Amino acid sequence: MNYLDGFERTVRCDGGDTAVVTADGAERTYDELDRESTAFANAVHERIPDARCGTLARNGVETIASMIAGQKRGRGTVQLPFRAGADELVRMLDDADADGILFDDANADLALDVVERAGLEFAVHAGDASLDDGRAVSYEEFVADAPADAVVERADTDEYGVFYTSGTTSRPKAVRFDQESMWLGATQVVMEMSIEPSDVALVTTPWYHMVTSDAWILPHLLTGATLVLQPTFEPDEALELVAAHDVTGMLAVPTQLDVLAERQAELDLDVETLDYIRTGGAVVSASLVERAAEHLTETVYNSYGMTEGGPNLAYAHPEVQDEHTGSVGRESYAWELRVVDSVPPDEDPNPDAIVGPGGTGEILARCEGMCDGYLNDPEAEDDLFVDGWLRTHDVADVDEGGYLYIVDRVDNMILSGGENVYPQEVEQVLLEHGSVNDVGVVGLDDDHWGEVVAAVVSANDDVAADDLDQFCVAHRSLANFKRPRQYVVTTDDLPRTDTGTLERATVKERFFSAVRDGGSRAEGENTT
Repeated sequence: MNYLDGFERTVRCDGGDTAVVTADGAERTYDELDRESTAFANAVHERIPDARCGTLARNGVETIASMIAGQKRGRGTVQLPFRAGADELVRMLDDADADGILFDDANADLALDVVERAGLEFAVHAGDASLDDGRAVSYEEFVADAPADAVVERADTDEYGVFYTSGTTSRPKAVRFDQESMWLGATQVVMEMSIEPSDVALVTTPWYHMVTSDAWILPHLLTGATLVLQPTFEPDEALELVAAHDVTGMLAVPTQLDVLAERQAELDLDVETLDYIRTGGAVVSASLVERAAEHLTETVYNSYGMTEGGPNLAYAHPEVQDEHTGSVGRESYAWELRVVDSVPPDEDPNPDAIVGPGGTGEILARCEGMCDGYLNDPEAEDDLFVDGWLRTHDVADVDEGGYLYIVDRVDNMILSGGENVYPQEVEQVLLEHGSVNDVGVVGLDDDHWGEVVAAVVSANDDVAADDLDQFCVAHRSLANFKRPRQYVVTTDDLPRTDTGTLERATVKERFFSAVRDGGSRAEGENTT
């Protein structure tokens, strides 16, 4: 079965029910969304029958319609990240063999620049802004002039679309998925969270991420539930939408969950309908789960995944949080996971070198729904698999019950004095300090130790580096060699991706470039 079959079943059964609602009040029933996506598919097919179409827009009706339209064509939608620059977007469209683009008001200037540089066949503008240069046709006209009751013959690819990886350690890579994989992933999420037609789900993370698409939008459409679309995350508005629409579920990465709990504590809005929150993308601390339970809902699902794997590889039901706080759970329904001895990123791990309970190693995964590689990047594709297993590059601890706790990325490992240090382990300790809001740990080159551990701490209070160091000394779970030897204390927010992943290269460049270039030492050097 493929995802489009599932969506068409929803239209047959729940056609008159509300599929999507926007923050500004626009609505579509399932019947209306079906007709609109069909018309868009036909209109695109008439212009570029053998090419893909990209979408550069915030969360909205048009983005949802484009996701479905790509499947109806069999030439999947290219889900473009609107935070990318023009040069990068041109490369992405070229990698994905896309020859058209749909864009909204918020991305109009960027999109028109990309259209010119990429020499696209056409551009479609969804929004109210006045564009007088004639380079784009309005979405309403584009759809209105196309038949809405006849679907173009599907290509033999049965594509869902193209995603791009976050690009935190290298340039973003294009990942193609077919409709069967997306159906499997969406169905898995329906099972994990028992999603029902009566659910109302807030969409506040960017639609173009795998987690938002296959772990949130698609599962709810598959069951006939309602999506409430927030164009871009703003915490007060998100809470107001929960209250106004009786939202039952929300997807929020840890940084969002943190600020939502903080704002709800101050606003005290009526969010009692909020029955569950799905989170992931970064380590979820015990204190964050406690704050979410106090101010939002006690039902927090923690999950773990990667773009190349679909919606998620593992998940932790809320009931396991008491005894396994911070765990991402165990393998999800469609997956087989192994934790094996870690090796450097440029070496292949041995899939048979499985670590036992209490051990630490790299996660390998396999599933019928995982991707089959990257578009136009054979070198990266060769590094993605080992003996049929998807290599995640993520390191995890395994407890006696087989529950996984993400430690860090193999790529982030700091080698200091011959010892391995995983930055996220150090970050979780420092986050327990009462004055600390956020932490970024990196390795800095050192002539004696090879690398030394350095930490940037974002704090509201005036906390000294010596205080932070003494806190680490007193913390029983942190070995001495893992303690940061340099600190920078700042009131700035640390750079993170949409899904909450720390941008370590940016942290190192912004806060420690003076050290690297031979300048002054970072504030609070600790050499003990």
